[in-house]
Amino acid sequence: MNQALPRVTYSNIGTDFSGVFGLLQKQLEQDAAAPARAFPNLIGGKPDEAGARYIARSPIDGSEIGSFFEAGQGEVDRAISAASAAFREWGSRPWKERVALVRRVADRLSDHKYEVAAACIREVGKSFGEAMGEVEEAIDLVRYYSDQLEANDGFYRPLSRAVPIEETSDVLRPYGVFAVIVPFNFPVALGIGMLAGALLGGNAVVLKPSPQAGLTGHWLARLCEEAGIPGGVVNLLCGGAEVGQALVDHSGVAGYAFIGSHAVGTRILRSVAAGGYNRPVIIEMGGKNPCYVTASADLDVAAEGVMRSAFGLQGQKCSSCSKVYVDRRVYAEFMDKLVAKSRAIKIGAPRSAATFMGPLINEAAFQRFAQACDQARRDGRIVHGGERLEGGEYDGGFYVAPTIVEGLAAEHRLNKDELFLPFLSVQVFDDLEMAIRDGNDIAYGLTAGAYARDEAELNLFLDKAEAGALYANRASGATTGAWPGVQTFCGWKGSGVAGKGALGPYYVQQFMREQSRTIMRTSAAAE
Repeated sequence: MNQALPRVTYSNIGTDFSGVFGLLQKQLEQDAAAPARAFPNLIGGKPDEAGARYIARSPIDGSEIGSFFEAGQGEVDRAISAASAAFREWGSRPWKERVALVRRVADRLSDHKYEVAAACIREVGKSFGEAMGEVEEAIDLVRYYSDQLEANDGFYRPLSRAVPIEETSDVLRPYGVFAVIVPFNFPVALGIGMLAGALLGGNAVVLKPSPQAGLTGHWLARLCEEAGIPGGVVNLLCGGAEVGQALVDHSGVAGYAFIGSHAVGTRILRSVAAGGYNRPVIIEMGGKNPCYVTASADLDVAAEGVMRSAFGLQGQKCSSCSKVYVDRRVYAEFMDKLVAKSRAIKIGAPRSAATFMGPLINEAAFQRFAQACDQARRDGRIVHGGERLEGGEYDGGFYVAPTIVEGLAAEHRLNKDELFLPFLSVQVFDDLEMAIRDGNDIAYGLTAGAYARDEAELNLFLDKAEAGALYANRASGATTGAWPGVQTFCGWKGSGVAGKGALGPYYVQQFMREQSRTIMRTSAAAE
């Protein structure tokens, strides 16, 4: 029966998902009723309970999710040692065997998708649509990356010969042990995407989930175990910044995959650069993503798309629309529509499909929100929102109203810094090219969106916007909603380092290094 149900993606917003969400609600209720338990780390294929034990609580209502173990330097050393030992066999396996096992990870995730989505809701505070969409994306990510390895013959390529008895080829080979450091907001899709890239490339992994998302981290490790990935190839260490820094500083790590803030990402780059020799650092570091609404736009579509991208997952996405530029001729009409849609958002504990916005992840996020609202009141005008919600279920977490601000100066901090909040700054423009120039005048370059039916305006946006993922006229999201093999997700400028992004055909190669092979054959052997 489940196979006949539609798959949730970030684009099919008009689909009837009642059957899917009904199953998810049952799973969520079942998990919430189960007693909390301890989740040990995983080192060398064995559970490990060394380190200080800490309790993780749901941002929804403060309920206990489970207890985890803060890994220390000793656990980091042991995990890297176990991964190094496992790498010797895993990295030398034929690539087709690795692909077969990694594809089974996607199969196991498909089997457990309601359980994993429910875990995502409980520890991140996602809506039903966001949680199911993330799990479906994660399944497609693993399969797409596996397909890329297969389509490129394991990244083997014969080369030209300088002389007839010379046999030359080019191959991509693994590095060794990769540290994979995962953020809280997309712990399944981003975690499994980096994990699959490393494994398909022949590397072993030490996986560190966010301390806010240890449960989904454990699910990733369990899925690999169920798929038959050998013990020690994937090791799991929970904890906070200290664990991450210990991984960054460790000489036994051959490469890093990280998604998170620009500040942390640049610290990793500097630390690795100071380590004696260059090691690959595959990083995506957030965004300050602009959108442009022209006079030719369908304003209903524009308001829907901007609202969804600004306030989905409480604005806690690197691709969230945080700044929208609106043509003066349609400014008042667009704002009326945007505010109306924002007022209609269902905010609350995500225990049913009706909820669109859940809580902020923690108190630190709320303090950033409160500070941003204070600055907006002082230097601009709050059109909608700007407050914490209180009473009833709102008292269980940090629930806030989606916030729309106008009148901030172009150079204001709130128009330049990534906030990671449900906070949208609106700017008016008279000249689209000047607006795009201002939208580009930031340290980031992740995503950008536009709403225009005029072809010249669309072409101007496509030619001038400085971001790796561009969207035009999407009701499902102005700047959000990339899908594996459909839209690549590449950070320009301060949003990335490699010029090649996730979800596309150049991702897995970043976890491997090039090697040319030249063999001189005797004349007889060559014949």
